[in-house]
Amino acid sequence: MLSRIAQSLYWIGRLVERAEDTARLLDVHVSLLLEDMAADEKRMCTEVITALGAGPAVAPPSTTAELLDVLAYGDDSPIFGALVTARDNARTVREAISSELWEALNMTRNALPAQRAKARKSSAYDFFGFVKLRAALVAGLADSTMARDDGWYFFVLGRNLERVDMTARILSVARSSSDPQLASVALLRACGAFEAYLRTYRAMVVTQQAAEFLLLDRLFPRSVLHALTVAEQALLHLSPTSSHRTGIGDRGLLALGRARTRLEYADPTSTLEDMPSHLREVQQACNEASEAVGERFFDLQTVINWSVGT
Repeated sequence: MLSRIAQSLYWIGRLVERAEDTARLLDVHVSLLLEDMAADEKRMCTEVITALGAGPAVAPPSTTAELLDVLAYGDDSPIFGALVTARDNARTVREAISSELWEALNMTRNALPAQRAKARKSSAYDFFGFVKLRAALVAGLADSTMARDDGWYFFVLGRNLERVDMTARILSVARSSSDPQLASVALLRACGAFEAYLRTYRAMVVTQQAAEFLLLDRLFPRSVLHALTVAEQALLHLSPTSSHRTGIGDRGLLALGRARTRLEYADPTSTLEDMPSHLREVQQACNEASEAVGERFFDLQTVINWSVGT
């Protein structure tokens, strides 16, 4: 497979997942502000923008409206901008994806300006819902129309690396609420995990168990451990000769394997206490794996990322 095609498929997976998960994170933020009367809006906005990687030179938004302009509605934002860039990547690899997948990405991009204008006039909830539904459509079409070849594994690798990173960021934001019980319910709903949690524990939401579910559950697809495992398997398929008698030769596989092992054998009873260190480790592992994939398979000069402008 050409490096150009592999890189585009990898970034389509990452960018669509980034848009969806940012919408989920902002949904948590808006919900907590409405339901938590003691919440400090300015502090929560600062925590969201910091969790998404803004540097200290960036002046944090002081209101939710300003935050949405930066993270949701801006042309270079991780929602609007990411979906536009995903469509642009798809246009360059039309021969490697199905017509249905291309049409879904193209129609999503074309509908974004109207959805943004509507959200600015009324409510952001419809905009978040649109982004999540379109991302689900793209994921479903990719699952049902792409052959399980190297292109598929690059797409899956990108999607799951982004999912690990963004789930960790959502967890870090939700932990900042003054009402842990309220934050846990909002967190589960934002990750689409509320009903799955209830079926698993058959009890009301408990903060410890909610954190355990989203960090360590082996069966829920948006848990950090599950997404790490899928990303590791995809990279192993793309690097079948990386395992040696004395260890792992691929730096990306090594980072993902270490992070997955630490989580897999972590003590569930201390999930809350160990949460900050777990989140730092998995985010660092994702960064290392992303760099290693870029160095091995792609032209590093064209790596796609986003930043919050000053």
